[in-house]
Amino acid sequence: MEKEDLMLQKRFADLARRSYTQNMYTFTDFLSLPELDLFYQNEPQLKFAGVTVFGGKDGADRKVIRFGNPEELGYEEEFPIRCIVIEPLLEKFGENLNHRDYLGALMNLGIERENLGDIFIKGKTGYVFCLERIADYIMENLSQVRHTHVKLRILEDEEEFIQKEIEELAVTAASERIDGVIAKIYNLSRSQSIEHFRAKKIYVNSRLCENNSYQLKQDDIVSVRGYGKFVYNGVGYQTKKGKLSVKVGIYK
Repeated sequence: MEKEDLMLQKRFADLARRSYTQNMYTFTDFLSLPELDLFYQNEPQLKFAGVTVFGGKDGADRKVIRFGNPEELGYEEEFPIRCIVIEPLLEKFGENLNHRDYLGALMNLGIERENLGDIFIKGKTGYVFCLERIADYIMENLSQVRHTHVKLRILEDEEEFIQKEIEELAVTAASERIDGVIAKIYNLSRSQSIEHFRAKKIYVNSRLCENNSYQLKQDDIVSVRGYGKFVYNGVGYQTKKGKLSVKVGIYK
């Protein structure tokens, strides 16, 4: 096991132990999909402290783990996550920015990736999830993304928040096997699809999936690193030739 993984395992154990012995909530930073998979491998040994995983919104890829059980601690403590809304100062002069533009502007401020969660975009507005401890620094220092001058505010009204848009799609596959469905969605050959499993680029519900014959289940969320993410919505119908029309929702 890599040194970084061993250190992260120790970090999980230390946070769980501190929560349990000191009767307090403890939190990780934002974790990537490989880091979350490492957590899930160790989850049985950490459950004694009480575990909740959240990324600021349902379906987020990058998440924070909270150790602490509200039933035992006797109180609830929110995750230290904030959502910053980034808008152009003048809408008509705003560029159509992408995920890398926002992330690059934030990293250029010297912010470490573990302080940042998912980034969502609607039109010319970006929604950035970050740890509470870094929110003020971003608010005070981020004034431009690429060539667009921006204004920032903390999202206060949850009703305003934009869920990431999902495009409904139906594809024809021989079965509900994950490799075949991925191949159809992303226009890959079966061998190309299998290579992504070997390269450890496939995650199902934030867990690494190395079994290319895994049978997809309703509401599974599949992330294919380098391609995107989709939710599996089940079989629509069977064709006359015995194949399946399966429904998925592609995160845009």
